[in-house]
Amino acid sequence: MGKKTINNRYNGLKNIGAVLVGIFYFIPFYTVISISLKTRTDRSSHWALPKNPQFSNYLYALTKGKIGLAIINTLIVTFFSVFLILAFGSIASYPLARVKNKLNKALLSIFVGVMMVPPLSVLVPIYKEMVTLHGINTYWGIILLTTTYGLPKSVFMFTNFISTIPKELDEAALLDGCSQFAIFPRIVLPNLKPVIASIVILSGINIWNDYSFQLYILQKPKLRTITLAISTFFTEGRANMPAAAAAAVLSVFPVIIIYLCFQQYFIEGSVDAAIK
Repeated sequence: MGKKTINNRYNGLKNIGAVLVGIFYFIPFYTVISISLKTRTDRSSHWALPKNPQFSNYLYALTKGKIGLAIINTLIVTFFSVFLILAFGSIASYPLARVKNKLNKALLSIFVGVMMVPPLSVLVPIYKEMVTLHGINTYWGIILLTTTYGLPKSVFMFTNFISTIPKELDEAALLDGCSQFAIFPRIVLPNLKPVIASIVILSGINIWNDYSFQLYILQKPKLRTITLAISTFFTEGRANMPAAAAAAVLSVFPVIIIYLCFQQYFIEGSVDAAIK
């Protein structure tokens, strides 16, 4: 058996595996779309598309479920949280990556350690502190909380990525008359596009799908985010599954659009950030 034949078979197996993985991940989307097009009394299999699709579930989700307002609230929280995570994370990472000493190594280890802490394990003291700060039922309260919890991952990824950028670029900039404070925004920051895209997607999706923090911090109906709005379709003793599925479909579109716009940088950034 020739080497070319073995390679062809290996590539064929990889293609089959990729197709199977794609089908596996597509099944939940197919199921939720199928449910969203059925009536509440329809007890047919979730695998079968309805003969008469009911798009009224989407209208119900937008009007009664107020999923449109929930998407706007989620966009506000996600946008400002991700912006602050990028701003503070990149600025804090630059000295950690450039100055190699025991203190910075210890700080980076602390950031990595914080990443390992489950959110629910610190929910009670965080809630108590937010009550003291009067941050309950406020945008700034949930933004502050999600930003704080998203910073360790941001610092870790930025630090690893900046470490791969030659330090000679900084020295050359100094020789050309660039000030020490101008090196980061003018020299380093333009090279961070791949890791920025990765952090935007990873942090954005985590904040978009968050439930536990938002459940306790955003208690007013007008401040409900997507996850909280979808949960309102499930009450004790009854559940409007088609409307909840329709709301879930509507909530996925913004995430898909953002990912399609950043997927090239996301793949590149994920690989480069893992080099170290």
